[in-house]
Amino acid sequence: MSMPKDHPVIRQGKIGVLLINLGTPDGTDYGSMRRYLSEFLSDRRVVEVNPLIWQLVLQGPILTFRPSKSGHAYKQVWTEHGSPLLVYTKAQAEKLNARMGSDTLKIDFAMRYGNPSIESKIHALKEDGCTRIMVLPLYPQYSASTTASVCDKTFDVLKAMRWQPALRTAPAFHDDPAYIDALCKSLETSLSALDFKPDVLLMSYHGIPKSYFEAGDPYHCHCHKTTRLVREQMGWSEDFCRVTFQSRFGPQEWLQPYTDKTLEALPGQGVKKVAVAAPAFISDCLETLEEIAMQGRDSFLEAGGEHFASLPCLNDTDPAIDLLEQLTRRELSGWL
Repeated sequence: MSMPKDHPVIRQGKIGVLLINLGTPDGTDYGSMRRYLSEFLSDRRVVEVNPLIWQLVLQGPILTFRPSKSGHAYKQVWTEHGSPLLVYTKAQAEKLNARMGSDTLKIDFAMRYGNPSIESKIHALKEDGCTRIMVLPLYPQYSASTTASVCDKTFDVLKAMRWQPALRTAPAFHDDPAYIDALCKSLETSLSALDFKPDVLLMSYHGIPKSYFEAGDPYHCHCHKTTRLVREQMGWSEDFCRVTFQSRFGPQEWLQPYTDKTLEALPGQGVKKVAVAAPAFISDCLETLEEIAMQGRDSFLEAGGEHFASLPCLNDTDPAIDLLEQLTRRELSGWL
């Protein structure tokens, strides 16, 4: 059926895939860091405190002093193309698009906080003719503070649209065989390249407040299941491959054992050679490259450790793209 001559051109019939990671500041300067931290720490999924009270604290002392401290940390890992998280997420989307994209399947990426925003990328996909969009949060283990926040923001964008695309959201993949295989391949490659044999391998996951876990967040269980499946596939003991939690913020109790405290204590327990992996992160970022590879190393060696290695994340390696392809094809079942 032909359109009337004066009918506007409407692109439609395409499928969009949006890979979404946590986020990144636009730069390491004070202003960029303050904007990023304000958006991140204002998310009520991240900080579950009365917003009226929290905003007084956040917009006052925290955002007065923390941007400078965080900016200094980001400078230690910043690249000519931006933050490592941005660089790797962009590369993942480009490689996945090169592998399975087409005239009717568009694969792109966005950040929950900072740029490129979820809103801008959903509108761009819609304008390109994507009437069906699948959102893939790049968090293997589910948490309300990460996966749910991505979904919240995505739904908020659609709420303001007159003509919404059909939407699918991919679930967490902490126990997906494709993820465990990719993780094991990455760990095996990284460990075999070391010039020492670790006494202990720490699987360090980003922490969440203990109160979130007690309220029903499954993140703690997902982390332990990922580690158990890796142990079983690699044939490792619980004493060798251990779970710890990093990146705590504020005075309240977070999931334990803490990674930093563990690294400080291990040399006194006779553990002199340690490797640390970060399975909660698909891509290397501030938390892996600065908090673990720099601060963690210093803490361990100063406590009497002799050998330390921070193992890389999946990043844009072939196992990573294999994983993303399998997850994408599965979640697009019935659409492709």
